[in-house]
Amino acid sequence: MKLYLSVDMEGITGLVDQTFVDARERNYTRGQKLMTDEANHVIEAAFQQGFKEIVVNDSHSKMNNLVIERLHPEAQLISGDVKPFSMVQGLDDTYAGAMFLGYHSRAGRRGVLSHTMIFGVRNMYINDQPIGELGFNAYVAGHYGVPLLMVAGDDETAAEAEALIPGITTAVVKRQISRTSALCLTPEKAGWLLREKTKQAIENRKNVKPLTPPENPVLTIEFANHGQAEWAGLMPGTTIEENEPVVHYQARDILEAYKAMIVMTELAMKATFC
Repeated sequence: MKLYLSVDMEGITGLVDQTFVDARERNYTRGQKLMTDEANHVIEAAFQQGFKEIVVNDSHSKMNNLVIERLHPEAQLISGDVKPFSMVQGLDDTYAGAMFLGYHSRAGRRGVLSHTMIFGVRNMYINDQPIGELGFNAYVAGHYGVPLLMVAGDDETAAEAEALIPGITTAVVKRQISRTSALCLTPEKAGWLLREKTKQAIENRKNVKPLTPPENPVLTIEFANHGQAEWAGLMPGTTIEENEPVVHYQARDILEAYKAMIVMTELAMKATFC
């Protein structure tokens, strides 16, 4: 059996503000170590539960944060960018399940360092369903018939996952106090929890259904300002709402919608606030 792990950074225990998740900041190397350690706890537990191959996709920022020389020796790592499918690069129908570690809640919601892809996104939707990184990535897994077995992060992230996917296992390694503070488990206690929850998720995998995406989905992104929408609207096939920073894209399937989202958010980052 093969297991797919997408590992973000904001949802790792002890990581509560930008100094831990920005490579230019003083706590970043601490964040890398904690991120890699959490991944290793899940990898080790999954191997013990019978998985034979585990692929880890570094899913934060420039996607080169996991310390490969500290990673479990039997895991394989997808590192770096540009990756056509970003946080779910390499995921396909050969996997028996997926797990998302270090994840955070979507833009506009409570939760530690909550956002959706870039800080200029206010809301994102697939058809009328509000969606964040967690949900969008789960839809891609569902496109391939792969169930999302576990999500690890703060309590708000766990609630978001449980609302989307009945029966999913969640591992809460910290509880948000504000967007930049949390009540955190120690790394040792978080490791114990992650190993136990990984075991639980694998034992429960037959009770979790893939999150099936809609056919011909409409992607809608509401940006923070109109300049961002103008940049995103340069992509062929998009339409901008009149007098609103909202851009729509009619996709053939969820994979095309995902690629469109990557292009639109990358373009939107070209806008400035002054």
